[in-house]
Amino acid sequence: MFTGIVAAVGRITSVQPLAAGPDAGVRLNVDAGPLPMADVGLGDSIALNGACMTVVEKTATGFTVDVSRESLNLTVGLDAPGEVNLEKALTLAERLGGHLVSGHVDGLGRVHSFEPVGESRELIVDAPKALGKYLAYKGSIVVNGVSLTVNRVEDLADACRFSINLIPHTVEVTTLKHLKAGSKVNLEIDLIARYVERMLSAAK
Repeated sequence: MFTGIVAAVGRITSVQPLAAGPDAGVRLNVDAGPLPMADVGLGDSIALNGACMTVVEKTATGFTVDVSRESLNLTVGLDAPGEVNLEKALTLAERLGGHLVSGHVDGLGRVHSFEPVGESRELIVDAPKALGKYLAYKGSIVVNGVSLTVNRVEDLADACRFSINLIPHTVEVTTLKHLKAGSKVNLEIDLIARYVERMLSAAK
């Protein structure tokens, strides 16, 4: 489990195919940047842009993960060198600063716009229509591993459009600063909303 509070921005430094052929996964070498690595062991979980991955190798300054082709097909930002949001798995001794996050990407959204509004920035994202029932005013959503609060929801013919306000600190300390209209983003819906929907559907 995670909180959606990004601990550091790291960088994928290399992407190596795990086998030949189009169905092969990849091995990512990650420079953890300012993320402390002393308490990270083999088999530990670290979220990269909101996707939970298992550490298979580590150094003093970074780590390696293997990503399956299925995960690559369902996420963005894990198939090429570049910056990634990092968060180590939650422990019971830590504050739950964001919300309960599983690190399982539910779908890909597309940025509609990302514009300054006062001192902050408004991020508007078109989510897959199937995820619309999980999005609510003042509810939680994870975008590229960042726990955020939904300010507005609009159901469109082929998507669910939602708006988020990003304070300057969030923009500064995450990779969200690089987003622009048309960018794809990893989305994870609120865990509680997922269970509520299941209970309601099972009761019918």
